[in-house]
Amino acid sequence: MRFRRIECFFLHTLAFALACLLALPATGEEATSQLQLLMQSSPLAGSQFYALKTVREKIRVGDALTLAREPDNPYDANAVRVEWQGEKLGYVPRRENHAVAAALTRGDPLTAVVSRVTDDPDPWKRLEFEIWLRF
Repeated sequence: MRFRRIECFFLHTLAFALACLLALPATGEEATSQLQLLMQSSPLAGSQFYALKTVREKIRVGDALTLAREPDNPYDANAVRVEWQGEKLGYVPRRENHAVAAALTRGDPLTAVVSRVTDDPDPWKRLEFEIWLRF
């Protein structure tokens, strides 16, 4: 039930963003290709098990991340892997990955970027990232 509310919220937000986009004057492809909608901001899950500890010093706020679906993941059918320059860093948290997994499956143009990097002893606070839907 909670996932349906989140997906409903996402779809309503997407509809609103598209309505705003359609209301803009047509000024060429370059102007519309820059529009983005923040889909979510999340901590990185599982960072203590993957490459974050070895590449942490190289990662900067604003760096691009790659999101990849793992539909055959034995622990979570909606698993979304997060990578930086080909290094697996962890996952989108399970409680927040349903809409992202659905968007990736549909082929929606998503981008992900690092929004915070720390040396916090709590692995849930070491890296935060944002996921954007491009228009």
